[in-house]
Amino acid sequence: MADKKNICVLISGTGTNLQALMDACDAGRIDGSISAVISNNADAFGLERARNAGIKTHCLSHKDFASRDDYDLALGDLLAQYDADCIVLAGFMRILTPEFVARFSGKLLNIHPSLLPKYRGLHTHQRAIENKDTEHGVSVHYVTPELDGGPVIVQSRVPVFDDDTVEDLAERVSEQELRIYPLVVKWFCEGRLAMKENKAVFDNEILPETGYASD
Repeated sequence: MADKKNICVLISGTGTNLQALMDACDAGRIDGSISAVISNNADAFGLERARNAGIKTHCLSHKDFASRDDYDLALGDLLAQYDADCIVLAGFMRILTPEFVARFSGKLLNIHPSLLPKYRGLHTHQRAIENKDTEHGVSVHYVTPELDGGPVIVQSRVPVFDDDTVEDLAERVSEQELRIYPLVVKWFCEGRLAMKENKAVFDNEILPETGYASD
């Protein structure tokens, strides 16, 4: 039997997606184990979640480095110690340098709260409401040097109602995040996912721009 895949998770905040991944690993739904959780924020509650689960944690504060390049070099060296098969960005609020992305190309997954390529960057829920969108959602994608621009693996859509607040929409999207991120990591650990020539490939088939969950 093949060894379980080695997963490292990068976080900056509460770690709700991290918890979903830990639960899926514990339940055997993901054929992998989380070897380390790394945060740029010492106060991130996700670090406490990981420690409570017996997972190694590291705080690597960007404030301790003179430049983004220096930070990403140190982060990459830390990840290299764990020989991670899969690096999962779960609310990691850092823009990664092209050098870092190239170093771990094909291993980096991110989740973004919009239906990419719509609404890259921040404040996605607010932007969807302001533009009177009727649907919104979340995308899991490979990380490339272009911000939120890597090939989409899967998306999940939610309705936007006329009286929605940002908080309403964020909660609806978060429910979908907790479902699809563990699923994508499961596929990755099973060897069913790859990135080839800047395309997401699932079961040897190139996925469309909107990913596996396209209509």
